[in-house]
Amino acid sequence: MSEAGTRYSVETGRSGLTYEDYCALPDDGLRYEIIDGMLFAEPSPRRAHQKAVGNLFTILHAWVRAHDLGEVYVAPFDVLLDPSTTVEPDLVFVVRDRLEIIAERGVEGAPDLLVEVLSPGTARRDRVRKLNAYARHGVRHYWLVDAEAKTVEAFELVEGAYRLGAAVGGDDELRPGVFPGLAISLPDLWA
Repeated sequence: MSEAGTRYSVETGRSGLTYEDYCALPDDGLRYEIIDGMLFAEPSPRRAHQKAVGNLFTILHAWVRAHDLGEVYVAPFDVLLDPSTTVEPDLVFVVRDRLEIIAERGVEGAPDLLVEVLSPGTARRDRVRKLNAYARHGVRHYWLVDAEAKTVEAFELVEGAYRLGAAVGGDDELRPGVFPGLAISLPDLWA
């Protein structure tokens, strides 16, 4: 799926798909998602993306375990928001009181936090299609991490729509409301 070093995602044009269709997709090295019945495929993420995901997972996992807040998962781990929307966000958090939505196959329902680390081929989908789908399904917190620009945007669900709660960059800290007392130093995400 790469021409002259360009990486991109593909919207296949197939629609009306369900989780059962998702399970039947080939194991061909692509990452698949179905959003509102529409199939998307993309190649593996770049190095900066994976570094940011790994570093953020390490920080959140340690905090969540130390404070017995719930569970954090890193991709690939399916999130089934409804029969026609199955996604693989980079990070997923579910609070302790809602752990019953976690099954062996993935999270069945709206997690408390979804994190997407932007890639060149997915940024528009993450900022528009996923943001709208996540809000519609009741995901309380949604973070967009841009490893290239070294920024984090933290959205909070308010009356069915996302409100930007924090936008940080440079040497700033993110103090997420979903994790009271936690301060994430942005340089730690890119190190």
